[in-house]
Amino acid sequence: MEASVSDAQYFQLSAEAVAPLKHALPVVAAQTVEAITRGVPAYAKAFTGPLGPRIEQAVRAALGTFLNLVSRPERPAVGSPLAPALEAAYALGRGEARNGRSLDALLAAYRLGARVAWRELAAISVQGGEDSVTIAHFAELVFAYIDELSAASVAGHADELATSGRARRRHLERLAQALLAGESEHVVTAAAERAEWVPPQTLTAVLVPEPATRAALELLDARTLQAAEGGPEETSVLLVPDAHGVSRAHLMRLLAGRGAIVGPARPWQRVRESLARAVRTARLAPGDGAAAVDTEDHLVALVLSADPQALADLREKALAPLAGERDPTAAKLAETLRGWLLHHGRRDEVAAALFVHPQTVRYRMTRVRELYGDRLRDPQWLLLLTVALA
Repeated sequence: MEASVSDAQYFQLSAEAVAPLKHALPVVAAQTVEAITRGVPAYAKAFTGPLGPRIEQAVRAALGTFLNLVSRPERPAVGSPLAPALEAAYALGRGEARNGRSLDALLAAYRLGARVAWRELAAISVQGGEDSVTIAHFAELVFAYIDELSAASVAGHADELATSGRARRRHLERLAQALLAGESEHVVTAAAERAEWVPPQTLTAVLVPEPATRAALELLDARTLQAAEGGPEETSVLLVPDAHGVSRAHLMRLLAGRGAIVGPARPWQRVRESLARAVRTARLAPGDGAAAVDTEDHLVALVLSADPQALADLREKALAPLAGERDPTAAKLAETLRGWLLHHGRRDEVAAALFVHPQTVRYRMTRVRELYGDRLRDPQWLLLLTVALA
């Protein structure tokens, strides 16, 4: 059965045995810190700087608490002598997380420190004439004590990461909201600083169905922002950094099969323009989920749908010469005129596109020329017809 620190109530060292151990604590603490400095690179700078003496003092205090525990004559009725040491270890864990040191480094320091401290304390106990059974049990309690301290530090480290992680997520969400609300440069820059978010050159708004959001985020740049609102219902808004130029094709491949709609890349403070285009494209071309929808492929439709009433008026004006024809005939003539414009008057290509004989194209275009007259040679009218029939 493994020993625990609570077993110390049944194990006491005599005052004579503890005295040399306490006397050696400054030296043992210094040797422990030196060993950690050499053996755990993450602590080399911190332990050799101004914090070094304070760290030695903390190690000395932790070992002193343990020696007090194993030398007390009886268990106190109220309170725990371990509480201050565990609180200090918990605070240490939180501090290490704030300083950016990993849990692996912290646990490595505990393991190395425990070995060095035990080696030195055991040597002193042996010199003091303690028997092997006593020293063996003493060793168990030393390592049990270190385990409890390290567990407290692990808890502190995890709590700090969770707390700071939640705070940072809130700051990132507020940054995304500020960007999409069109806040001033001063406001969004300050929000980026609070979130510890390094601004990219560009941001690209991406609409993703909510069920696919988590999987998409795992594939994208870690700086990607997620906005709580701004897109259609049941859709998440992601703001992807630096997905412009050749990186755009890579982004489209990553999002394939996820029902995403990808807006244009814009300077990061103007990403709301990207979102606006993605939202408009979602209404025009919602996609089937097989491939990501690129708003760049729908620019003509977006332009033509920008003012529906203006487009209707434009079509009415452009097709006015056909108004006297029967509806089926007018529809065929308009279809042929559209093909003629798209294929630059190449009769065979128009016929192939419409699945009719070239002579049919010739006949229809003769009638169109009769109705439109010189307007088919007017560049402004050709532009009007091209847009109206696009």
